Amino acid sequence: MQVSSLNEVKIYSLSCGKSLPEWLSDRKKRALQKKDVDVRRRIELIQDFEMPTVCTTIKVSKDGQYILATGTYKPRVRCYDTYQLSLKFERCLDSEVVTFETLSDDYSKIVFLHNDRYIEFHSQSGFYYKTRIPKFGRDFSYHYPSCDLYFVGASSEVYRLNLEQGRYLNPLQTDAAENNVCDINSVHGLFATGTIEGRVECWDPRTRGRVGLLDCVLSSVTADSEINSLPTISALKFNGALTMAVGTSTGQVLLYDLRSDKPLLVKDHQYGLPIKSIHFQDSLDLILSADSRIVKMWNKNSGKIFTSLEPEHDINDVCLYPNSGMLLTANETPKMGIYYIPVLGPAPRWCSFLDNLTEELEENPESTVYDDYKFVTKKDLENLGLTHLIGSPFLRAYMHGFFMDIRLYHKVKLMVNPFAYEEYRKDKIRQKIEETRAQRVQLKKLPKVNKELALKLIEEEEEKQKSTWKKKVKSLPNILSDDRFKVMFENPDFQVDEESEEFRLLNPLVSKISEKRKKKLRLLEQQELREKEEEEEPEGKPSDAESSESSDDEKDWVEEVRKQRRLLQQEEKVKRQERLKEDQQTVLKPQFYEIKAGEEFRSFKDSATKQKLMNKTLEDRLKLEAKNGTLSVSDTTVGSKQLTFTLKKSEQQKKQQEAEKLHRQERKTLRRSAGHLKSRSRRGRLFH
Repeated sequence: MQVSSLNEVKIYSLSCGKSLPEWLSDRKKRALQKKDVDVRRRIELIQDFEMPTVCTTIKVSKDGQYILATGTYKPRVRCYDTYQLSLKFERCLDSEVVTFETLSDDYSKIVFLHNDRYIEFHSQSGFYYKTRIPKFGRDFSYHYPSCDLYFVGASSEVYRLNLEQGRYLNPLQTDAAENNVCDINSVHGLFATGTIEGRVECWDPRTRGRVGLLDCVLSSVTADSEINSLPTISALKFNGALTMAVGTSTGQVLLYDLRSDKPLLVKDHQYGLPIKSIHFQDSLDLILSADSRIVKMWNKNSGKIFTSLEPEHDINDVCLYPNSGMLLTANETPKMGIYYIPVLGPAPRWCSFLDNLTEELEENPESTVYDDYKFVTKKDLENLGLTHLIGSPFLRAYMHGFFMDIRLYHKVKLMVNPFAYEEYRKDKIRQKIEETRAQRVQLKKLPKVNKELALKLIEEEEEKQKSTWKKKVKSLPNILSDDRFKVMFENPDFQVDEESEEFRLLNPLVSKISEKRKKKLRLLEQQELREKEEEEEPEGKPSDAESSESSDDEKDWVEEVRKQRRLLQQEEKVKRQERLKEDQQTVLKPQFYEIKAGEEFRSFKDSATKQKLMNKTLEDRLKLEAKNGTLSVSDTTVGSKQLTFTLKKSEQQKKQQEAEKLHRQERKTLRRSAGHLKSRSRRGRLFH
């Protein structure tokens, strides 16, 4: 966003900056925004607010929701929805548009005047009807009470097209050879047309008769103006019931009261270019007149310049957004101009955030800097011996000093002070030394508890700052500056025990690193003592030298881990031997245990054998079961394995089986004895 100021009136250009082509992918657009500062700082108020080549006319709908613009190439019209800040639709046309008008409050009824004599009507859905006028048209106006369209052009006649009847009416015959512009007063309906002879003819649409003739040629000529050709009327605009502004082809704007044929005020643009558009700003009594080079805003009562706007490219049309301070321009460039002037009025409702943005910019003003010029005061000129250049083209007065060419300034400075380079070199060396001192670790920041841990955190922070590999990641808070970890560096209970087994296992290299850090800490403490004794700080070797000297003693990770594990195993072995000696020295007393009723005592050997069996692998257990006969493995006919096993029985099941076996044996003996008795009784009967 570019800010310009004239007469203490700030103008914010919202369309400045580089425009990206439509065929670029989103990924490339994001990459360009990261690399290019101009692309990143631009404000895209409305998406794709541009034309392929040139924009010719621009207007705002009566409800203020839509912005319509026409341009080339190919001829087209684009409608932008301000509520969505994007393009609503785009329609291509058969020929270029001279001007257009919206008949409804939105975009549902539009009339286009083409440069090939065609008049094209568009509805909400698109093209509706096309007709033709006898001569080439230059401008037209719509009379709402009678639904008549008045067309003026390369003819002395004013063509009337009635939209209610759908036919042409009798034209109005003027005294001019050609008519350039026309306008209708919204209060009483007076129709005025500007002719090529520099006259304004006023007609009453009710009687279709001319009611007035105004000659503006002689009134536009002032004492300071130079006239090379006969002025013609190039712009015409009514304001209220009695005020009318007329723009000429020679760059003058004449303000009239309809009750007088003499202008109230004549304003010259001083460029000699035709006036293209005129707008009234009622809240501040301003008139906005524009030619192809500049837009001037001046007071309609006194003619005093309020401010001016000069874009980089030629202007084709200007549109003032109603009831706001926004100004839209159609230029000889693909991008359409959007300007916001807070003094004229507030920002529109759909971009109300502009008010907050401009307020923040006004609170933090930035000084104007020119790259090719150097700002010098009168005292600087005296030191350089250039006071004799005041008033010459080499110095341009500005505020309390002057602007001079930067090349001239450097050349004179070198001649006046030839040893400036040596001073500059010494300043740079001093800055480098101060930077290296600032990078050192400050001992006053080291806490009382966990000094080595704090030193480790400071070194890690320095390595992050010195690392050349940069990646956008979320920066983590520093533990030393975090209040949540404040107690860890103050309470001695939080002191890290580096001799513990957990610490040594989790940090296999911590012993080596801690030795280096302890050595560095001792050197820093010695340096602190020396600094206390001496008033000035001696130039010594930086702290990075010790780290570079001790970097040769580092070993591989694997060797250090193995070494730590061997040390831990040896320490564990020594501890076991010490415990064994203590157990041998102690005399064990027998302990007695009571067995519960209904349970039998089992030897400790059974539990020991069972525990040994459970410690064995599955393969060993299967082999043992197969050896005892409780498990058998055999191959089947289809090539698979078949596994059969017998379950082990408990002692209670074994006793039950033995009792059942004895019971069966007793029954067998009883049956045998009963059989012998029966056979004997039968034999006795036979003998008897």
